Amino acid sequence: MLAVVGLCVVPVALAWEADRLLQLASRHGGQTLQLAQSLSETIHQVSRQDDDTRLQTINQFFNRHIRFAEDIETWGQIDYWASPLELLEKGQGDCEDYAIGKYFSLIASGVPPSRLRMVYVKAIFGGQASVQQAHMVLAYYPSPGADPLILDNLIGDIRPASRRPDLIPVFSFNSEGLWQGTQGPGAGDAVARLSRWREVLVKARNQGFL
Repeated sequence: MLAVVGLCVVPVALAWEADRLLQLASRHGGQTLQLAQSLSETIHQVSRQDDDTRLQTINQFFNRHIRFAEDIETWGQIDYWASPLELLEKGQGDCEDYAIGKYFSLIASGVPPSRLRMVYVKAIFGGQASVQQAHMVLAYYPSPGADPLILDNLIGDIRPASRRPDLIPVFSFNSEGLWQGTQGPGAGDAVARLSRWREVLVKARNQGFL
């Protein structure tokens, strides 16, 4: 199985350096190292499983081990996109951080990047007295154009996008591109257009991902 890194195609095995993550985690104290070891073991365990098992396991790992907190509480900033190691160090994060952690961990486990997209949505809360709130989820595409499966920190189970009427997709992206909605036309290069995403990719690579 292959993964795309920049303009090069490399084996997935070369896209995950667990030792590098653990070495960096050891500098941040016992709790960070413990979480990093647990994540590394989880990725290794599912690397030989099918994609459904990978999705379920990685989704549960982050939803169970990470506490939700707004960026202002965690980072003292209105909006900050944490790398996987930063998320493990804090033990808490917001919706972008959950999605980012799942994205890189699934790629490390062997899921092709082309099957994954970060999706910026408007989440609807409150039934008839509904309120829309900006939110980020991770989408998995079993095949191009398929109804994607949604990994979300708001609910524990993974559901097809067609069963998430509470989410209105705005745009989606990964390390390979940017799209309108989840099925819309391409809208350019996400790495070039989204500075926070570009910064996260650099940090993730330095931490042993991709």
